[in-house]
Amino acid sequence: MSVRILVAEDEESLAAILDYNLRKEGYEVELAEDGEFALLRLLEEPPDLLVLDWMLPNLSGVEICRRARARPETRETPIVMLTARDAEEDRVRGLDAGADDYIAKPFSVTEFLARVRAVLRRSNPQAMADVLRFADLTLDRVTHRARRGERDLKLGPTEFRLLEALMRRPGRVFSRERLLSLVWGAETEIEARTVDVHIGRLRKALNEPGERDPLRTVRAAGYALDETYEGVGP
Repeated sequence: MSVRILVAEDEESLAAILDYNLRKEGYEVELAEDGEFALLRLLEEPPDLLVLDWMLPNLSGVEICRRARARPETRETPIVMLTARDAEEDRVRGLDAGADDYIAKPFSVTEFLARVRAVLRRSNPQAMADVLRFADLTLDRVTHRARRGERDLKLGPTEFRLLEALMRRPGRVFSRERLLSLVWGAETEIEARTVDVHIGRLRKALNEPGERDPLRTVRAAGYALDETYEGVGP
């Protein structure tokens, strides 16, 4: 699935439960137990979803929410707020700060996962879809097939996962390190330059002579699907 969720929760036992169950669902999870660290990671590498406890050390969840909504790079990041404060005025305050959903503790894991899926479907349907489409590119996660126009693409497993990661966020520039984490796993010891080799193989599979390359290399930054690519012409 390659959906990344940042969980900011200082209650160790609850954080462990959320981490386990989100990973079981196939999400990539990063934990933060401190408000300032959570904000730092949010700004450094915006996740697909932020699960945010109201009461965090050093910086409250409400303040993190406000700051996220004030910055262009995190303005659209979906946020699910967790809190023991269940009064109506608290729910209103959390939603007014910019949260997309509000879950009062204690809650069931089943409900939590359902809320996460609902927020992700609303905020980024492409991330949750079985079939991804961009211009004349189509990638089917179920059948593990990819096409460019009417042509089947012959992709190895690594190239398929690379294309999937890029198609989830057309136009977004992914660093080599980020692609390593998404495609090979967060704990990989593979060198970042390995990404270049597989991007080269992906380009070879995507492009026939005379076709425009949908991949964009951003010097010193990484790779992206070219947002100006329309699937036609050289």
